[in-house]
Amino acid sequence: MNIRIFTLAALLWLTLSASFSVSAAPQTPGEREQWMTEMRQYKRIYITKELELSREQQAKFYPLYEEMEENEARINDEARAMEKRVAETQNASDLEYEKATEAVYDAAVRSAQLEREYMEKFKEILSRKQLFRLKAVERQFNREMMRQHHRLRTKVKGAEK
Repeated sequence: MNIRIFTLAALLWLTLSASFSVSAAPQTPGEREQWMTEMRQYKRIYITKELELSREQQAKFYPLYEEMEENEARINDEARAMEKRVAETQNASDLEYEKATEAVYDAAVRSAQLEREYMEKFKEILSRKQLFRLKAVERQFNREMMRQHHRLRTKVKGAEK
């Protein structure tokens, strides 16, 4: 099973790499949605492999995990929207700046609280070791995506010269 997961992840990685080489970033909302779907799929494969999740664990874990990520995205989107509104306001008041600043910092606190709530739910699905490793695996995934993005960006810039 691990070989199948690794092969599938490698194929997905190659597909993503090929799509990135055409364009460093999605241009239309449809392209962005497709890109996000591909990234979620790759992240799912990556987490499954790194945490060695069984099929039963995957079936229970991913609906909760994706729900958590959607809720986190909503929290961050709200804070960014307020931040953007104030940044684009010509004569924003001190109170508007203060409220926008609080929203940004509160978003981080709300996200942490949300993750803590879901951690309790994940305890029922994941082993203690898997739960412990989850945050590290998420960080690894993000670092790998940043490395890949940097490589592709460097490649695109080199091709433009």
